[in-house]
Amino acid sequence: MLHTDVTLPAVPPSARQDTERVVGEVETFLREAISLVEPTISGREQTGPGHTTRILPGMLLWAGLLVCVLHGVSKQLALWRLLSRRGLWGHPPIALSDQAVYKRLGTGGTAVLEHLFAQISGILADRLAPYLQTTLAPFATEVLALDETTLDQVARLLPALRGLAPGDRRLLPGKLAGLFDVRRQQWVRVEHQSNPVQNEKVAARRMLDGLARGCLILADLGYFGFAWFDELTDRGLWWVSRLRAGTSYTVAHVAYRRGQTLDALVWLGAYRADRTKHLVRLVQFQVGAKTYRYLTNVLDPTVLPMADLARLYARRWDIELAFKTAKVHLHLGLLWSARDPVILQQVWAVLIIAQIVQGLRLEIAGRAGVDPFDVSLPLLVEYLPFLASFGDDPLRAFVEDGQRLRFIRPASRTRIQAPVIPRDALTAPPSDLDRERTPRYAGKR
Repeated sequence: MLHTDVTLPAVPPSARQDTERVVGEVETFLREAISLVEPTISGREQTGPGHTTRILPGMLLWAGLLVCVLHGVSKQLALWRLLSRRGLWGHPPIALSDQAVYKRLGTGGTAVLEHLFAQISGILADRLAPYLQTTLAPFATEVLALDETTLDQVARLLPALRGLAPGDRRLLPGKLAGLFDVRRQQWVRVEHQSNPVQNEKVAARRMLDGLARGCLILADLGYFGFAWFDELTDRGLWWVSRLRAGTSYTVAHVAYRRGQTLDALVWLGAYRADRTKHLVRLVQFQVGAKTYRYLTNVLDPTVLPMADLARLYARRWDIELAFKTAKVHLHLGLLWSARDPVILQQVWAVLIIAQIVQGLRLEIAGRAGVDPFDVSLPLLVEYLPFLASFGDDPLRAFVEDGQRLRFIRPASRTRIQAPVIPRDALTAPPSDLDRERTPRYAGKR
């Protein structure tokens, strides 16, 4: 069902303060923001002497695209049907062909959607401030997860693609690199890369440009590298990583050791040909038969205790779940087109809706006094428009009746159980311990 007559509170500051009336939320959020980005253009365009024809206002094009994403449609035709049969937000239906919509999308680019993404992100930053998870690495200015995801293959609809075999790499429309704010549950930056097999660290360096000193970066083993760790430290950024199996290191100081539990300062790279510039901290502990090993440049275990470090790294999965939200729950895994411009428009439309929905989940969790991951995001995506279409307040329904209706339930995420080391059991490093040395990176000039 494609319902478009949802009424929601506006987004100026006065309305954002009214947390008890968030009815539907998304469409008015979009309507207000879009009107500031691209004003409605004239509904008539001169096409020849004495002849005019109706054209599609830019506001309706982008608004219709976002509404279609919000309601989970799977084809571009839904956008044409919406605008030509029903109209949108008080605008009457527009007599135009499906090909006119396709052509407009094909030439429309993504600048308006990217602008809208930035604008909505700014609005949400103010709105979500009371609900931030400030106890998560409080010494860091921000906690950001870094990762990439490959976009799903396009259908072999274009003449140039019809001869390709299923699974051919040329059917991949690239991948997305992203920085995700773990405290706010919001995308900070997203970049499309046309090459789906490009090394992760190529885009990563651009993603980090301009970040304030003191940000903490969570990244998986795809980003593991001595030069990469040193670059992060030289930029004034904190980082946490797992230790890659087989990595050599030399212990410089042991803060705590008992059985398989270790908290120590180490030099990565035991050989002169490949070694880091900066001293790092290695944390190790065992749970059952599994041994966990983490690295960080937060050298003081009283600033980032072992148990907190392990739980912090587990939050790296937040960006994996955010990608899943986009690809599964908001249907980015089902691309509407094989044409690059339209693919990227769908990408940005999905990210805009994801930004809003993830923000609403954080607000619901804050108002209900539960963990954000106890609020079911799939059910929020499904029931947000449904409840609003009947005049209910979806956020109030989730907050007040969420547990009875199982919108709110214990999250199934794995909880890391790491040892808690008493402060008085830690041995401080000697004051004259070297913390830098001359680096050498194997395979790099």
